Amino acid sequence: MQLVLFDLDGTLIHSEAGIVGSLRHALARLGHEAPPLEELRRWIGPPLRQSFPKVVGDDPARVEQAVAHYRERFDSIGWSEHEVYPGIAELVEALASDARELAIVTTKMQVQAQRIIDHLPFGRHFRAVYGPGGDGLHSEKAQMIARALADFGTAPEQAVMIGDRHFDIEGARSNRVRGLGVAWGFGSREELEQAGADAIAATPAELATLLQPARAAA
Repeated sequence: MQLVLFDLDGTLIHSEAGIVGSLRHALARLGHEAPPLEELRRWIGPPLRQSFPKVVGDDPARVEQAVAHYRERFDSIGWSEHEVYPGIAELVEALASDARELAIVTTKMQVQAQRIIDHLPFGRHFRAVYGPGGDGLHSEKAQMIARALADFGTAPEQAVMIGDRHFDIEGARSNRVRGLGVAWGFGSREELEQAGADAIAATPAELATLLQPARAAA
């Protein structure tokens, strides 16, 4: 049976408003001016502890303050400020009907990601949500993909990782898992190509087609 791993932000949901709003809130609380929107968009995907030092400096205590302020707003309203990309619900329903195993692999905190998934109309189809804990440890995509393969007892050739950033593709490749990029998220086609994506889908319908060859092998 095929295991299909999905990134969350930029793949299933357009979450820019909630994330960017929370980033700006955190920086403002520490007295910093937020970078332009184009720069903040590049912060969507990597762990917060990798992004905040670019503005607040390398002081670990100050970085942790920024993370705490971010969570303050995100846990209150930011988590709900998202939209499901058109065609995603239909894709997930079709994969579930085809008896695929579905799971989420995200750098968003596991508790936050689980809350979002639980509120999505198709969220019941995801059997597991992999994300870092509050301490920020185990936040690398490669580690989480490896854990998913072990938990589901799935061989790498029977799995696929789908995401919009190079972290998703690199994590897949490091586990010898097929990596499919999506062009509607926060990363660029060039970024996904350079990371070594096996293919890049322009739409959820095209992604469904890319998943079809694996159907016979699953």
